[in-house]
Amino acid sequence: MLYQGYQLLSDFMEPARFAARAAVTWRDEHGGDLTDLPMAKRFFAACEVFEGAKPTHGRPPYAITEVMSGNQMVSVREEIVLDLPFGSLLHFAKDDVATPQPKMLVVAPLSGHFATLLRNTVQTLLRDHDVYITDWKNARDVPVSAGRWGFEDYVDYVISFMQELGPRSHLLAVCQPCVPALAAVALMAEDKDPSEPRTMTLMGGPIDTRAAPTAVNKLANTKPLSWFADNLISHVPFPHKGMGRAVYPGFLQLSAFVAMNPSRHTEQHRKLYAHIVEGAAAEVAKIQDFYEEYFAVLDLTAEFYLETVDWVFQRTLLAKGEMTHRGRPVNPAAIQRTALLTVEGERDDICGVGQTAAAHTLCSSLRPHLKRHHLQPGVGHYGVFSGSKWERQVYPQVRNLVLAMS
Repeated sequence: MLYQGYQLLSDFMEPARFAARAAVTWRDEHGGDLTDLPMAKRFFAACEVFEGAKPTHGRPPYAITEVMSGNQMVSVREEIVLDLPFGSLLHFAKDDVATPQPKMLVVAPLSGHFATLLRNTVQTLLRDHDVYITDWKNARDVPVSAGRWGFEDYVDYVISFMQELGPRSHLLAVCQPCVPALAAVALMAEDKDPSEPRTMTLMGGPIDTRAAPTAVNKLANTKPLSWFADNLISHVPFPHKGMGRAVYPGFLQLSAFVAMNPSRHTEQHRKLYAHIVEGAAAEVAKIQDFYEEYFAVLDLTAEFYLETVDWVFQRTLLAKGEMTHRGRPVNPAAIQRTALLTVEGERDDICGVGQTAAAHTLCSSLRPHLKRHHLQPGVGHYGVFSGSKWERQVYPQVRNLVLAMS
């Protein structure tokens, strides 16, 4: 009933949002001198803020059309290399690159937002790498006939994507997927898979949440798993393609994020309204771009969400050496050839310092020269993989390791 109630509310609000969109469109196309009147400015600004303050459920564009690679600007085009029911392997192909570059798989989080959250990560990596990303699909758009999709399926997807890239490729995982990515590489190492990555970069991931537990980690342990199943899982309603599928709705995740700091979001929308009235285009675009991504949410399959809560945050199976995959033990000590880089943010309040570095203990067979750790001063969770310090201080660590192992 939860999802049905949300859908009914969304449908109820649509006429008002349609009217607001129409008003903004009229202003942009036919407003003329009228839009210079103070009352009109305030009216149209209110319409624009109201129309944009809503969750959306489609992937925003990556909007990466060109990048500086080497000493020249090259064009970038998106290609779907492998299309699977719950996610695609998306390639950011570059034209006119003089020499082949190392292939890099970016394993994106599946935690309520689309992989476009890593747009800046991809754009930076494209300078020196041939970049692919796990482009996850919204579970509410996947028919029930496609079957279940859980934590083990995520691991299988990572292995399949690495095999598609082929030998001597590299892997970079951000946040939540660090655990399934490490599990995938461990399985590939044990199988002596020729597509085992040459390097594995784990950034701000919950390898062992017992180390410096954050408020997020503690929250996951305040309730039994049954509480999460009873209170946070709902079924996709009509008219979506995934009607009937049990999911953890993206709008719930968004509501939780907003509730953590409601005053900040209220203030940002007040500023947005003022900037629109003032005609401050650059400031308007900055806020709108952020919320276009922030409000774009996707649903997770119920089985993936609950297994992640249980296996990663409550029972920490990988860290304890108790994780299995299809009945087979997952053994990170099998990794001997893949160089490991872990990255943490000094001020990360989502994944505490020490949680990602725990991977070094698990990968006990790696020789010392194949292990590196980078603690980035002055950044929180998102600063590890996005922003100026990512580009200037963290990224060189990734690039240098790839160069050393290529």
